[in-house]
Amino acid sequence: MQLTRRGLVAAASLAALPGAVRAQGAWPDRPVRIIVAFPGGSTPDMAARVVSGHLSNVLGQPVVVENRSGGGGNIGTEAIVRANDGHTVGVTIGGPGSTAKVLNPNLSYDPATDLTPISLLARLPFILAVHPSVPANTVQELVAYAKANPGKLNYGSTGPGTLSHLATEDFAAKEGFRAEHVSYRGVAQAVLDLVAGRLQMFMAAPAGVLGQIAEGKLKALAVTGPERMPQLPNVPTLREAGVQMDPVVAWIGMFGPAGMPADRVARLAREANTALNQPEQRRILEAAGFQPVGSTPAEFAALQKAEIERWGGLIRRLGIQPNS
Repeated sequence: MQLTRRGLVAAASLAALPGAVRAQGAWPDRPVRIIVAFPGGSTPDMAARVVSGHLSNVLGQPVVVENRSGGGGNIGTEAIVRANDGHTVGVTIGGPGSTAKVLNPNLSYDPATDLTPISLLARLPFILAVHPSVPANTVQELVAYAKANPGKLNYGSTGPGTLSHLATEDFAAKEGFRAEHVSYRGVAQAVLDLVAGRLQMFMAAPAGVLGQIAEGKLKALAVTGPERMPQLPNVPTLREAGVQMDPVVAWIGMFGPAGMPADRVARLAREANTALNQPEQRRILEAAGFQPVGSTPAEFAALQKAEIERWGGLIRRLGIQPNS
């Protein structure tokens, strides 16, 4: 079939447009945004920036990281849920990405239905760190001190319902003591108060406290994972210290809003895995206490479901409230 002169002109004009090929279905056709639900320099931010650099190279569009902290990660995670431009994804953690609705039924979104799991990015144990003024060098000494001094021990978290909060409540319940919860917008602020002695205890992401532990500014009493950390070979796990609770491993993951096209989800998961398996990036993350993981969307969805069951059950059992 021959094109008319008008058709030839139209075809030539279309071919000259910068987005002509993308208009036929390729993605992305403009910059991609990654919303991080925690401040710059936080562990989710570190993971997001490792992935964003690789995505910028392979997607052919700038990938911009935008930090939206507050509300224990709920503010940024809600921004991921509400994104409707087709070019926004996000990085968040377990609480706002799984159990937030269980903790607060009035929350405007439900992670189980309003997010599309893309890929697990990293897992990391917590370090149970205390200020040197706390007269305890073991977990059991800490428990004994807390029981003998009710009201004198407070602990930090990265927000109500985040895993650092829930894990500490689980620990305290199993050992039969109480401590006051102090909520922070991110790890950095909590660590500042911990080093200054305004906070006594914090189950912290390794990147936030390893340096201070090495300098003697904090004491590490235990790690929450299933095994000891290479960076702290002399620090026992909670189980080794006699605490009868399952290992706690925090996670960082990439989500999109609900209804994200499956081909886009699969591509982003594949590229995130590639980024996390680059030797230099793995070295950086592992030095900071991360275990770079990567996963399929289905594997990540299964993890999200399991976390809702485990920690949602704890929230109900202990009656934990959004402001507790």
